[in-house]
Amino acid sequence: MGASLEILILDDESIVGLRLKSALEKEGHNVEVFVRSDEAATRLEEKNFDIVVTDIRMEGMDGIQLLEKVKLRSPETKVIIITGYASMELAREATSKGAFDFIAKPFRIGTMRDKIMKAAKELEKERTVAKR
Repeated sequence: MGASLEILILDDESIVGLRLKSALEKEGHNVEVFVRSDEAATRLEEKNFDIVVTDIRMEGMDGIQLLEKVKLRSPETKVIIITGYASMELAREATSKGAFDFIAKPFRIGTMRDKIMKAAKELEKERTVAKR
């Protein structure tokens, strides 16, 4: 995938977003980072993103609610859920509501980058099919 991606990252731990932003911008992607779910939700009403990475447990809107909001506005957006509270039940709920993937904290930046590239390839494939 050579194209630049529009990526939104939401995690109430600012270090997570900053580390991901740094790694992804080096690869030429446009990354916006938020630590507050209300601010991220407002931004998602203004702009469609290719990929959204969101923590599951946060003050205010949680990651599942944000996932639902993203999918209502932009069904093609790939949403990757990250959490320090991984469980099969949570993973099932997230995927049933349209999450592309689910990753447990702590994670390596390389692992997240791989998941984002996998999502980007899926997005590219869907867009190619839609153009036909």
